[in-house]
Amino acid sequence: MLKSSFSKEFIEAGCDEAGRGCLAGPVVAAAVILPKKYRHKKLNDSKQLDRSAREQLREDIKRDAIAWAVAEVDHEEIDKINILNASFKAMHLALDQLQTRPELLLIDGNRFKPYSDIRHECIIKGDGRFLSIAAASILAKTHRDDIMMNLAVQFPGYSWETNVGYPTIAHRDGIRLIGVTPFHRKTFTLLPAQLELFDEDN
Repeated sequence: MLKSSFSKEFIEAGCDEAGRGCLAGPVVAAAVILPKKYRHKKLNDSKQLDRSAREQLREDIKRDAIAWAVAEVDHEEIDKINILNASFKAMHLALDQLQTRPELLLIDGNRFKPYSDIRHECIIKGDGRFLSIAAASILAKTHRDDIMMNLAVQFPGYSWETNVGYPTIAHRDGIRLIGVTPFHRKTFTLLPAQLELFDEDN
């Protein structure tokens, strides 16, 4: 079972992002402050849940959280400042929006750019250890999935409605056959080198 808090005394905000490894679209981050001793039997890392479960949990989190926020950094900014910095920026933007100021940040992963003067703890696989990080992972994931499914209607042929921008075979086949869209991250390796060479020779 996931833990409800890291500390007993501090107001904690869990932070996580979605879309860091994608070839297209924004990176999205969320920050969530849950009540102390919060419990939810189904709340878990978003990667362990199916879409319908995430959608239900999104509503539960928004209802139960003391404060929550979601922010995004688009593909153009990702290309300018790199994906790691873009992920940190998205987290900072989400934290900026919280109506309650946290006293401790729980960050999923092993690196973070300090935010304001608030102490932070980096927790590897934190979305599978702490409820607030799991909640943030769900809000970030569902928000980003909505964006990519809407873009899938405008840009068919990349299977974004199912892969939401991740580098699947179907996505890369679309890039190879159709080309890139305005929403692809140009600094990412959109096609493996051997496919790029194949295209150049034919």
